[in-house]
Amino acid sequence: MNLKGQNIKKSMFSDWRAVDTAQSAASIFDITHDQEPTLENYCIALLEKVFTIPQSQLPEFITYQIQLNSDGTTWLNKFEKLLANNEELFISQKALSRFNKLYNIIEKKRTELQASSVKEIKQPTPKRLINADAEDRYFSFFEVKQHVEKMESFNDKILYLNEEIFEYRQADIISINNKLQPYDKQCVQLIEKLQTLRKMRSEIEKEKELEQNNKQTIKKLKFNGNLNQLVDIFYQLSRELFVDGKSFIDASNGDIVNMIVNNFIDKDNNEISPQTVETILKPSRGDKRPKTHKRIDLDNFL
Repeated sequence: MNLKGQNIKKSMFSDWRAVDTAQSAASIFDITHDQEPTLENYCIALLEKVFTIPQSQLPEFITYQIQLNSDGTTWLNKFEKLLANNEELFISQKALSRFNKLYNIIEKKRTELQASSVKEIKQPTPKRLINADAEDRYFSFFEVKQHVEKMESFNDKILYLNEEIFEYRQADIISINNKLQPYDKQCVQLIEKLQTLRKMRSEIEKEKELEQNNKQTIKKLKFNGNLNQLVDIFYQLSRELFVDGKSFIDASNGDIVNMIVNNFIDKDNNEISPQTVETILKPSRGDKRPKTHKRIDLDNFL
């Protein structure tokens, strides 16, 4: 339906969306234009769409338009005004049933929007949870804590709590609830808690990062002989072989255990047990070290 040239009375839409016909995504609900995108052309295109869309799809069309606008209720009011301003057009086109249907849809959509925008009624804070009353406000750490828990930024939390401490200390206090700790003291304690937790989380993250980096940078060597042969090498260097009167390796058993466990895996790609290594290193447990014919005799290489 082409309404160009007809006496169309505008409605003062403050927020409206129309796309160029050539750029339209071909949605039947798009308000398109092939001329200058003015308010008058938008009103004409909107009415043309109202007359061409099947009545069964009018609810979807109005929902689509509401979603395109930042204030759906305002758009509905202006749309209703556009219909009222051009009621004679519906009469002349013998489309009063469409006119009435549109009004019914508008009322239903308006009710839905109002219902969705109704804010949850906030229950008043009980007197027992109010720390103190002042001339122009009250101070409740219970409310403060709830508010802080909803905030995402650590810096915003600290700033908010410090502002509350300042407000409390500057206020003209009328009454104090002696059953609760002082308001400013509780705020300070919460600040200290937040700072402590932040420091702990930071340290834990650094430890995790360090552990991850160590796992990525240190690749353990695979020893394809028997484990007791590997441990016996260190046993010889630390207890049996000497240079200038000193053992080749000057280390405790614990140091050697850590060296082997942290840098080697066995021939089956398994981690090495520190308890097993420690047992083999004991001078009294020669039975755990390799027999002479299986021993890697380092004395021959030195």
